[in-house]
Amino acid sequence: MNDNNADEVSPVEEGAGEVPVEPEDQSESDLGRAVVDDMEIDESSTDDLLGGLRIESTADIEVPDRLVDQVIGQDHARDIVLKAAKQRRHVMMIGSPGTGKSMLAKAMSQLLPREELQDVLVYHNPDDGNEPKIRTVPAGKGEQIVEAHKEEARKRNQMRSFLMWIIIAIVIGYALIIEGAVLLGILAAGVIYLAFRYSSRGSDAMIPNLLVNNADHQTAPFEDATGAHAGALLGDVRHDPFQSGGMETPSHDRVEAGAIHKSNKGVLFVDEINTLDIRSQQKLMTAIQEGEFSITGQSERSSGAMVQTEPVPTDFVMVAAGNLDAMENMHPALRSRIKGYGYEVYMDDTIRDEPEMRRKYARFVAQEVEKDGRLPHFTREAVEEVILEAQRRSGRKGHLTLELRNLGGLVRVAGDIARAEDAEFTTREHVLRAKRRSRSIEQQLADDYIEKRKDYELNVSEGEVVGRVNGLAVMGEDSGIVMPVMAEVAPSQGPGEVIATGNLQDIAQEAVQNVSAIIKKFSDEDISQQDIHIQYVQSYEGVEGDSASVTMATAVISALENIPIDQSIAMTGSLSVRGDVLPVGGVTHKIEAAAKAGLDTVIIPAANEQDVMIEDEYKDQVEIIPVRHISEVLEVALVGEPEKDSLVDRLKNITGQALDRQVGHGGSPSPQ
Repeated sequence: MNDNNADEVSPVEEGAGEVPVEPEDQSESDLGRAVVDDMEIDESSTDDLLGGLRIESTADIEVPDRLVDQVIGQDHARDIVLKAAKQRRHVMMIGSPGTGKSMLAKAMSQLLPREELQDVLVYHNPDDGNEPKIRTVPAGKGEQIVEAHKEEARKRNQMRSFLMWIIIAIVIGYALIIEGAVLLGILAAGVIYLAFRYSSRGSDAMIPNLLVNNADHQTAPFEDATGAHAGALLGDVRHDPFQSGGMETPSHDRVEAGAIHKSNKGVLFVDEINTLDIRSQQKLMTAIQEGEFSITGQSERSSGAMVQTEPVPTDFVMVAAGNLDAMENMHPALRSRIKGYGYEVYMDDTIRDEPEMRRKYARFVAQEVEKDGRLPHFTREAVEEVILEAQRRSGRKGHLTLELRNLGGLVRVAGDIARAEDAEFTTREHVLRAKRRSRSIEQQLADDYIEKRKDYELNVSEGEVVGRVNGLAVMGEDSGIVMPVMAEVAPSQGPGEVIATGNLQDIAQEAVQNVSAIIKKFSDEDISQQDIHIQYVQSYEGVEGDSASVTMATAVISALENIPIDQSIAMTGSLSVRGDVLPVGGVTHKIEAAAKAGLDTVIIPAANEQDVMIEDEYKDQVEIIPVRHISEVLEVALVGEPEKDSLVDRLKNITGQALDRQVGHGGSPSPQ
């Protein structure tokens, strides 16, 4: 279980938008054409959800043909791609899934400077059949050369067949008429037939194998080698079970091109680059460095392992992509090669919410509808609801999410619902239903946990209990859950210590140490001879972050001071060793989880107040209280006026003017 807020534009179909692009006519300002260039804008209402866009439905929105104009956000990455395309530099893009890495890679193939594409032919080597020869010709010539060789071989075989049947007729006639030996004539005819058929194989072996065919390419080739095995990436030679006796297939006919060869003069895109094995990464680095790479059989047990062609051109631009962990398992020499001869760029997860960006999000919905081809167009109100969801999924006030693959999934589910009803348009109601239907697995599990805990009374939403607090966490990226935390104080057999259970990960364990420091500072009890036990109730998936620090501290102080806690309250927040409440992630999903569990109040860090974007149905169900210091948390959560007031007053005296300082503002670290 993850208590942190974890938060590509889906690529268009392979052939979509392949319009020849003259890079000389491109400029940085051309990237991602503004919607205002294509549509009518109401300047007096640019602050509305559509940025002043005057439309009745997405049918009124013009979708640009070029992929680069369809990219939303990622201004830095788009500028890098333009520069890299002009200079034919390699690029590595690192970022969250669904932020547009593959779309930018495809766009790069359209932006590359025009070069004369090549076809690659493999010829039989009469001196050594296991070393086929390579020849490159202009694109489109390869098919002509192969057809010419086939025609020549066909004519040659026709002449040989004609000669063969004449000889067979003469032999059979001689055997029947002169010798009278029918059986001998038939046997001789069979021998002649086999001899001619065997000798004709040498003629067929002269036909070259068209390894790479670029006849139909108008722009630079684009090859997606994501997850490719060694043969698909580096090329391979098929196994031949018949290796002698005249039945074998010529070695050059068994050669297969890999993605590195097919992407010559174009773009090779490899997502999740760290999933390639080390040997493949090493060979890929060789292909980048040398600009050519021989093809051999990838299996040592295959007859193809004996075959190795002359070097095949591999003059491609490499676009590597992955998540943050991609750099850990990536071959350092390969990364150095990309970095030394190209660019590294980090993809943004969110972008500032501005009128032009809202208009582009409306165009994004139109793009998804047009790309699918079967969805009803979205009404204005439906598009507004999608943009509201983009704001909510960003997790930040004044921002929009750039994880557009998931947002595109919401568009498709809403469109499917409308299509199933034979609706003319996809409406706001369809989008709202799609939001409920397209819940993530984590959200479905979280909802199931909440229901089960209600059945078994594991979630307590009323009354007063000492040492028990309703903590809040997130599962996955967008799923809130209530996680009770309990604390108990017991006599120690040795030096007192703080013991926490619940499958806590490293950061959560460190948070326990911070809490112990606060307890020693703020508690009036001598804990040197006491053990403090902290339990995360039923946290089977574990706890990764420190956003339950406030919860732990409140539970422990309650247990030490024997002051009960209001069970209708839930809380989240990180805690410094000085008692300052620091911002955390996922506050929106956590608040919604508290509302689903029937809790009345949620305490959050004051720095996260701007990030709250809960659904309308939950706004009247919970009261949200922002706090800046642990003393404020205790003042709200603890019950029993004399005891609570005494404790809070003591904390205020210890911390001085803690409540007056604007802790959590300005200099606060990023959410944990």
